[in-house]
Amino acid sequence: MSDLFFRTKGLTVGYNGKPLIHDIDIGVAEGEILTLIGPNGSGKSTILKSITRQLKILGGTVYIGEHDLHTMNLKELAKQMSVVLTERMKPELMSCRDIVATGRHPYTGNLGLLSPEDEAIVNESMESVHVLDLQNRDFNAISDGQRQRVLLARALCQQPRVLILDEPTSFLDIRHKLELLTLLRKLTKERKLAVIMSLHEIDLAQKVSDKVICVKGDVIARYGTPATVFHEDTIRELYEIDNGTYDPVFGSIELGKPEGKPEILVLSGGNNGVSVYRHLQKKNIPFAAAVLTTNDMDYAVARHIATEVVSTPPYEAFSEQAIERALELVHSCRIVLDAGVVIGTANQGVAKIIEEADRLGKLKKGRTHELL
Repeated sequence: MSDLFFRTKGLTVGYNGKPLIHDIDIGVAEGEILTLIGPNGSGKSTILKSITRQLKILGGTVYIGEHDLHTMNLKELAKQMSVVLTERMKPELMSCRDIVATGRHPYTGNLGLLSPEDEAIVNESMESVHVLDLQNRDFNAISDGQRQRVLLARALCQQPRVLILDEPTSFLDIRHKLELLTLLRKLTKERKLAVIMSLHEIDLAQKVSDKVICVKGDVIARYGTPATVFHEDTIRELYEIDNGTYDPVFGSIELGKPEGKPEILVLSGGNNGVSVYRHLQKKNIPFAAAVLTTNDMDYAVARHIATEVVSTPPYEAFSEQAIERALELVHSCRIVLDAGVVIGTANQGVAKIIEEADRLGKLKKGRTHELL
């Protein structure tokens, strides 16, 4: 038996008998989160709707454990899989507890009456996602973040082994995005859930996922761990980014760099220059950054948004070539800004750059924006 509790084999999905994506072979083990990322309209929701039987699959097989998903009756499936969709529910006259309690329907009799055991599971599910204090509130009168936690409680109330979520953070502010994903990560490990979800926030997908699927075109573009998927070139190609960059080290998106020849040379290091770089970028002023070792925090940002970066290898004296290029920029730029360089053994050559900028009357010191 495979250690992948949920898996697909040769899956083809689409609409009205027309294939959209084919040969989907993916899987997720219990205690893991598998996240689908990709541009709008790429087919993420189509995959999720197909593996939850909301859409008819056009080929291949979906397995839960050893069972073919499409041979299971709906009641059996509801005990194995729960789904949290993007669509905003607007039930009439239902409290939050009423909503959560519907998760017990696969286990109740024809009348849908909850036993004391069912009621205890409703309580436990609401407590686990911190919404028990909302139980008597009208579901339509609570915030988006609270709604998502109530819907997650309902899903947990089914006591599933597989949890499917379609863009669960779409309507949430950053605080509630973090709260929800942190809670989901915790519950996944504690309850040994196999979780499959789609996310637009690739920075959060990188941090919360055990496996990632890149959805683009008629096949899966890439599938693997975050370490193998989140590379600058991969994300640029996936989203066809031509006006910015993605930094996989920090999981951040950077806007494009100002165009033109550098007007300002920023001398920095040790995170002294980042605020200056971003100010210049916002002002659309082309700038150069110098002299930075390639393991410096300033270098990590400057390489994305500076017009030119003068760099040198770490853990050794700054190269003469780098110092000479920086001196050339001193002459070509109208301002040289010392953002707080500390001269030490390795970077003594920077003192020559500062002296030359001072001699030419171009030197300014500090990081305040008024200097520029």
